[in-house]
Amino acid sequence: MSTPVPVLTIDGPSGAGKGTVSRLAASRLGWHYLDSGALYRAVGVAASWADLDLADPAALVRCTFDTDVRFSEIDGNLRIFVNGSDATDELRLETTGTLASAIAAIPEVRAALKERQRAFRREPGLVADGRDMGTVIFPDATTKVFLTASAEERARRRHNQLKEKGVSVIFDGLLREILARDARDAQRTVAPLKPADDAVLIDTTGLSIEEVVDRVLALVPARAG
Repeated sequence: MSTPVPVLTIDGPSGAGKGTVSRLAASRLGWHYLDSGALYRAVGVAASWADLDLADPAALVRCTFDTDVRFSEIDGNLRIFVNGSDATDELRLETTGTLASAIAAIPEVRAALKERQRAFRREPGLVADGRDMGTVIFPDATTKVFLTASAEERARRRHNQLKEKGVSVIFDGLLREILARDARDAQRTVAPLKPADDAVLIDTTGLSIEEVVDRVLALVPARAG
C-alpha cells in the first residue's frame, strides 16, 4: 500500500503570516505550495471583471470552473495569473480580500473549489495555506499548524506592507476591516475559521518570520528513503 503524499497545512486569520511562512517552508522542504486564498481571490477578481452578481451562486460556480489560475515564479517572486493576465497586484488589494471572503461564504463555491485545491497534492509533498486546509480540504494532513496573532499586530503588519508599496491606508480602518473579516470567517456556517482538533497553535506575535518557519518545520516528520 502506497504512502499518501505528505501535506503540511498552515491555517490562520488574515495577517498571521501564514502566506510568507508557507512559501518559505515549501521552499526549504522542496515541496509544492498552495495558496488557497489566492484561488478565492482569483475567482473574486474574475467575477468582478465579468461584472457578475455576487448574489447569484450559480453564476459564481460557473465562474469558479471557468477561471484559469496559474502560479509562476518570476525573478524569485510568486506571480499569479488569472485567465492569462498577471493579477498579482490586484489580488493583494484589501477590496479583493473582502470580495474573496464574501465568495468563500457561499457553499456552492467552496464545493466547486475543493477538488481543485486537492489536485495540488503531488510528490514530494505539499504545503497548503488557508483557513480550512486542515479541517476540510486535507483532514488527513501529515502536519497541521494554526498561526495566529493579535488583531493589532496583524493590522500593523498589513499597514507596513501597504506603506512599503506606496499605498496610503488608515491604521484604525485597517484594524476594523481585519476584526470584521475575523468575525465573518469565524461565524460562517460552512468551513468556519477554526483550528483543526489536531493542529499545533503558534502565536506569531513578536516572532520573526524565520523563528516561525523554524518552529513549523520542526513539526514535520522526516521521510524515510
